[in-house]
Amino acid sequence: MKFPKKELNIPENLKYFKNEIVNLLSNSDDIKYKEISVGNNLYSLIIYIDGITDINKIELEITLPLQKMQNDELKELKATTSPESFISNHVLPDMQISTFITAKEAVQGLLNGKSVLLLNEIDTFFLLGSQKFENRSIEQPESEVSIRGPRDAFIEEIVSNTSLIRKHLPNQNLVIENGQIGSVAKKKFSLVYLKGVVDKNTLEEISFRINCITTDNIQDTGEIEQLIEDNVLSPFPQMISTERPDKTVAFLQEGKVALLLQGSPFALIMPVSLNDHFKSPEDYYNRWHVGSLIRNLRYSSAFVALFLPSIYIAMVSFHQGMIPTTLALSIAGAREGVAFPSFLEAIIMEITFEILREAGVRLPRPVGQTIGIVGGLVIGDAVVRAQIVSPIMIIVVALTALASFTLPSVSISVSFRMLRFLLMIAAATLGLYGIILGFIMISTHLVGLRSFGHYYTTPVAPILKKELGDVIFRLPLTIVKKK
Repeated sequence: MKFPKKELNIPENLKYFKNEIVNLLSNSDDIKYKEISVGNNLYSLIIYIDGITDINKIELEITLPLQKMQNDELKELKATTSPESFISNHVLPDMQISTFITAKEAVQGLLNGKSVLLLNEIDTFFLLGSQKFENRSIEQPESEVSIRGPRDAFIEEIVSNTSLIRKHLPNQNLVIENGQIGSVAKKKFSLVYLKGVVDKNTLEEISFRINCITTDNIQDTGEIEQLIEDNVLSPFPQMISTERPDKTVAFLQEGKVALLLQGSPFALIMPVSLNDHFKSPEDYYNRWHVGSLIRNLRYSSAFVALFLPSIYIAMVSFHQGMIPTTLALSIAGAREGVAFPSFLEAIIMEITFEILREAGVRLPRPVGQTIGIVGGLVIGDAVVRAQIVSPIMIIVVALTALASFTLPSVSISVSFRMLRFLLMIAAATLGLYGIILGFIMISTHLVGLRSFGHYYTTPVAPILKKELGDVIFRLPLTIVKKK
């Protein structure tokens, strides 16, 4: 049952505007009103939404200063041609103040935690910055573990995120452009880039695509990624999502653009190439020998994560003569009595591992780790004893899973997981020829794929000699800086 709200003694010239605001907010019960009599004949009404507005700020920084206004100030306020300047300089000097004309503008401010101030005999309507900021503290990144370097991560408050970038990159050319996205529930976003380093055409293209978004509400940068990417059918991500400020700063220095969204702890980096998904800030924090070794390890792991199960299927099913005799006999002995062919073995174990991985992610962290370890051991031992799969297949699937975890970009790891199943089908159908055809198709797709007009395979295709020193090998910083 909804109880009727108490009618306020509002002057007629403000009642219509107040009712229009209430109707736009569906007469919700968390809309609060506060009447204030200022002097003898000035009436004021404060409207705010309970829960997202700082009540103490309304009482101490708005209500009390209004009540303390003298008659001389009231006369000057009524006579001035700029009420906003007078209120800001003389009445509420500590308050962020803006004006609005329509009720829709007022509602948008209320939904963002601001309060509306209506004054009798004053034609200007005010929005006051009374938002309540309740944010979690800055912690270590969870999805991108930092081995060496800064340990801070983005949070859901966009102002805190831009300040983190400013702290890591105190550069006078750092530009932060703010805007709103969403046709109904408007959310603040920020485009961050380095002036003089970013490509102007790319920046204009990014801004144009964002301005074309007409979705009612955007909850995370992942939704923006899907709405502005070049090729929605491609399994490869054309942007990078990161929660690390130092990684974001590293990409900004390369001329890329970062997008931050209010309510999302992830920054969206664009444009990117395939090579960018294999980079990590730790590559540059360590000496170049270590960085090059780790980079090579990642590329090798990517090959294993993508091709190992399909190569095993092709060898066992079609090309047994290519396997060394001793190893072939060992595989044959391990597969003796197994009920399924190698392709079904691989499919069963890959799907089982994906289920375990997803279950471990969704469950609470202590329970998820237990499920991942115990579940993998118990199920792996059980399927081998039941002769559903061979022990060699358990090794292949385990190596494939470990290799996929070495990639610093989660999104590219997921892409390899999807393509792995397609290559397994190709290997079961045509053997090594199917794998080669699949590799050619993937390479052809990558060469034609672009990210905001930039080739996805740069700096390899097309070749950019100045950037080749930071692909598979990471050259010493002294050499890189001289180029």
